[in-house]
Amino acid sequence: MKQILVIGAGRSAVTLIDYLLKESHLNLWKVTIADYNLNLAENLASNNSNARPIFFNVNDEQQRENEIRNSDIVVSMLPSNMHYLVAKDCLKFKKNLVTASYVSDQIKAYDELARKNNIIFLNEIGLDPGIDHMSAMKVIDELRLKKAKLLSFKSYCGGLIHPESDNNPWNYKFTWNPRNVILAGQGTSKYLESNEIRKINYDSLFEDIETIDVLSQGSFEAYANRDSLSYIKSYGLNDIETIYRGTLRKVGFCRSWSVFVKLGLTKDNYSIKNSEDLSFRDYLSLFLPENNSLTVEERFCDFLLIDESSNEFYKFKWLGLFSDRKCEIINASPAQILQKITEEKLSLDDNDKDMVVMQHQFEYFYENKKQKLNSSLVVFGDDQRNTAMAKTVGLPVAIAVKLILNNTITLKGVQIPTSKEIYQPVLNELEKNGINFIDELV
Repeated sequence: MKQILVIGAGRSAVTLIDYLLKESHLNLWKVTIADYNLNLAENLASNNSNARPIFFNVNDEQQRENEIRNSDIVVSMLPSNMHYLVAKDCLKFKKNLVTASYVSDQIKAYDELARKNNIIFLNEIGLDPGIDHMSAMKVIDELRLKKAKLLSFKSYCGGLIHPESDNNPWNYKFTWNPRNVILAGQGTSKYLESNEIRKINYDSLFEDIETIDVLSQGSFEAYANRDSLSYIKSYGLNDIETIYRGTLRKVGFCRSWSVFVKLGLTKDNYSIKNSEDLSFRDYLSLFLPENNSLTVEERFCDFLLIDESSNEFYKFKWLGLFSDRKCEIINASPAQILQKITEEKLSLDDNDKDMVVMQHQFEYFYENKKQKLNSSLVVFGDDQRNTAMAKTVGLPVAIAVKLILNNTITLKGVQIPTSKEIYQPVLNELEKNGINFIDELV
C-alpha cells in the first residue's frame, strides 16, 4: 500500500482527509493523520480502516524523520513557517511534498536539490494561492492559444459568511485564522495599473478599494493584496498593462476596519503594560486623543467625525469596544487584544455556514476589438465541519496527491500549479466535486 502522511488536522484539512480516505480503498492507500492534538486526528480518521491517527510533534526530529521515511508522499498543513522542517527531511529521504502555502525563500532554495532527487515540492495548491493560479492560467493559456493580447488581469478572492448566516452589523465572521485577518495587509501593497506601479501604504489600504459584482451574490469591495507584481513572472505576463490581486469583503467592511488601522489597534510589534487588567474601553482609550472632559465614546466619535446615533458607531458598540470586560491577556500586543474582542463577536455560531467568492477579470484585444471576460466562482459551506474554506483549500491538495501518486503529475523540483500538466486534471476533478467557474463576456 502507498503511504500518505498528512501533518496537521485542523479545520482546513477536513475535506482533504475525507477525500484521501474515500479514495484509499480503491487506490490502496494508508493515510497517517498526524497532529499535536491526537483527538483532532482521531476525529478526522472516522474509524476508517485505512486511517492511522497519531500524536505528532513536528519539532521531534526522530519522530519526524521516522514518519517521513516510511511515507511515499507528505502533505504539510502546518503553519507556513514550519514547512521547511518537513521539506528538509523530504529531501533527505527523497519523498514528494505537497502544501497549500506560498513558496517561502527557504523552500525555493530546495528547487535544485529536489530535481536532483527526482521529487516534487508542490506548493500553493489550496484556494488562494491555488485555485486562483489554476483557473487564471487556464484562461490565460486559452487566450494565448487564440492569439488574443491580454491587457489587464484582476483577481479577487474572499472567505466570507454565507448569506443565510450574515446576521451582524459587520456583515462578516471569521471563516479562517482570526490572527491572519487581524494582521492582513500590513506593509506596502503593490500593483500595476496602466503600466504604472502603484503602492499603497497600510494606513490607506482599506480606503483605497474597488467594488465588484459577482454572479447573483451582489456587490463586494476589494482591498489590494500585498504584492501583485510577483505574478507577472509567475503567469508569464511580461507585457501586461494592469495586474491587480485583491481580497473581497462585503460592502462597508473596509471603511470600518480602517478605523482599527488608523488607531493602531492592529499593531503586533510591542506589548501593552498591565494589559491583563485593562477593560476593553480602557484599551480603546489608550489609542484615542486625550480629552479628560469627554467620555471614551465622545472621543471616539470626535476622532471619526461621526455621531453616537450613527450606524457606524453602532458597529463598534455592538462589537464590545466600549465594554468593561477585562482583556485578561498578559503582555498583549494591541493586535492580540483586538483579536480577543473580535473573536467573541465575529466567530461562527454552531449553525453558521461560510462561503468562498472568487472572480478573475480579463481585458484583452481579440479580432481587432477590446473584450472583457469575468470568470467567477462561488462555493457554499454545508456546515461547520464541511466549510467552503475546507473544501476549496483541501480538495486541490488531495487531488494533487492522487495525481502525483498515479504519475499524472510528473514535474520535479519546487512547483506551483501554473502548468497545464497540473491545473488541467485538478480543475477537471474540482468541477466534478461542484467547484467550477462561470465565465461571462461583459
